[in-house]
Amino acid sequence: AWTDGRALIATGSPFAPVTYKGVTHVVAQVSNSMLYPGLGLGVVVSRARRVSEGMLLAAASAVSSLVTVRQPGASLLPSVDNLRNVSATVAVAVAEAADAEGLAKVKLGDVVRQVQGAMWQPEYRRILAC
Repeated sequence: AWTDGRALIATGSPFAPVTYKGVTHVVAQVSNSMLYPGLGLGVVVSRARRVSEGMLLAAASAVSSLVTVRQPGASLLPSVDNLRNVSATVAVAVAEAADAEGLAKVKLGDVVRQVQGAMWQPEYRRILAC
């Protein structure tokens, strides 16, 4: 009641949504997993030899672009259930920032396609017993 429902909450552990005065508030789960897989992937795709402040800012901006904070009760961060998409979005932003800053060591074309091509696909060949 101290903030009358205006507090912005994010925790390290998952919590159920909270309803206050008829508005359901999603409690964001804060984790470096929102940023670092995409940051690393963007560096791999661009082959940058260092991570600049601009690349970090691009990563943070990419994460924030995936939430709708104007919606009452909205989460401060994307859901961890959407981590693969978050990572891809961050990677594209990081690779583009590296390219814009002259840090990319390869020519970037279709960055979205390059990021998708570099992502690990959790698929395994079927093994048949003999």
